[in-house]
Amino acid sequence: MVIRYKNLCKDFQPPAGCWRARVLLLAIVATLLSGCSTAIHELKAPVVAPARFSESGNSPLPDRWWVSFEDPVLSGLIDQALANNFDLKTAWDRLSQAEALAHSAGADLFPALDAEVENSRNRAFEDGQTIEGHSYSLGLTASYELDLWGRIRSSRDAAAFDVKASQEDLRTAALTLSAEVADTWYHLVEQYGQLDILNEQIVTNEQVLELVTLQFRTGQVGIADMLQQQQLAESNQGEKVQVVAEVKVLEHQLAILLGYSPLQPVAPRVSKLLNLPLMPQTGLPAELIQRRPDIRSAYYAVLAADSDLAAAIADRFPRLSLTAGVDTSGAHTRDLFDNWLVTLAANLVAPIIDGGLRKAEVDRTRAVASEALHTYGQTILDALGEVEDALAQERHQRDFIASLDKQLKLAGQVIERVRDRYLQGTVDYQRVLDALLSQQELQRSLLTAKRDLVQDRIDLCRALGTGWALERPEESQPYASTTTDKNTLSLDKRTSK
Repeated sequence: MVIRYKNLCKDFQPPAGCWRARVLLLAIVATLLSGCSTAIHELKAPVVAPARFSESGNSPLPDRWWVSFEDPVLSGLIDQALANNFDLKTAWDRLSQAEALAHSAGADLFPALDAEVENSRNRAFEDGQTIEGHSYSLGLTASYELDLWGRIRSSRDAAAFDVKASQEDLRTAALTLSAEVADTWYHLVEQYGQLDILNEQIVTNEQVLELVTLQFRTGQVGIADMLQQQQLAESNQGEKVQVVAEVKVLEHQLAILLGYSPLQPVAPRVSKLLNLPLMPQTGLPAELIQRRPDIRSAYYAVLAADSDLAAAIADRFPRLSLTAGVDTSGAHTRDLFDNWLVTLAANLVAPIIDGGLRKAEVDRTRAVASEALHTYGQTILDALGEVEDALAQERHQRDFIASLDKQLKLAGQVIERVRDRYLQGTVDYQRVLDALLSQQELQRSLLTAKRDLVQDRIDLCRALGTGWALERPEESQPYASTTTDKNTLSLDKRTSK
């Protein structure tokens, strides 16, 4: 990606001398430098992207990435969040603010016309007599500043780039929101699954407790065996309480993400995680830099900062303004158009001494531009790192799940053999308890690992996401009832113009 930026001519420093020479020299510079204020240069992005990512799938990733999961519940939840989430509505409001500022920033490129109507009544006491009179006046005044150095145009361009950055921030917010909804939903599904596993384990442990209690009563085992099994059954009950609390918290979080009250049910009870689709295509890193919304926002921030710098430099040069006015007045309204006064004036204002104010502003905006450029480079690195992290995590998480599967199968075989030998009296109860604890822990760990794998895929989709067409929800415009003609345009329509 190449950054295009404006850089004005070097700051003008008049030589020491009398004030008349300074004013004359400023006027000469005002004439000669008008063509050098918009030189355009090219600057490459501060980060060199690698040729390719370490891994890639074969399935294209749609813009609405969650469609690839083929989960109708998830799709419905994300649609509700995109329509109702207040953080996303706030992003829309910030975009509207940026659009309004961009409109006002370009207003000075056009002449301003003001109308004035005056009706005055006066009373005077002269030579013992009271004299009353009326006067009426009408006037039109037009003013226009010649943008010799591009100061107004640079300010307008900076505001326009801010609008584009806000548009990309909105896409970033929508992409992040969709990932948060998916993460919360599948975390909730996993906790529902944990409850099912715990209920099954509680039934199993109670059955074993009945068997051990019977053996204790017949004198086959000691009381320690029965107490250990009771402790195991009770520990399952304690774990269940914690899971129920986590379920409630996740239900509240999901409702809030969707823009509803925490106590409002928003999703059905699903306790089985989905089977992930094939890994998506990662594409080329250079393409990701061009399309990912947070990177594009940082890119536009660089352009806006550079335009602000150009405006700050231009503010050190003289300003030339034109003013024209037409006035008419009379003692009666019928006399208004009998007398006319037309004025035309030119005004040249050149800064001479300002205590270093304008130079300090140039230094500040130059530092802001440098900061924006460095932020842009860091954003690119972070984006590339997120993709590689998600790829590595998913790859190793699959290996971890395969290992847990093997361990769980072995644990099941151990349970069967140890239980039989315990009933035969050849092993003590501690062997049975250890095997039972290991199996039950593996059951829960396997479900958590599968949910982590889903989370890794969500992270990958978010890292590769490029955004999609967004329509402003009607209910997100409570204060726009009288100005909804252009504000209701879709984001795609605005960016396509």
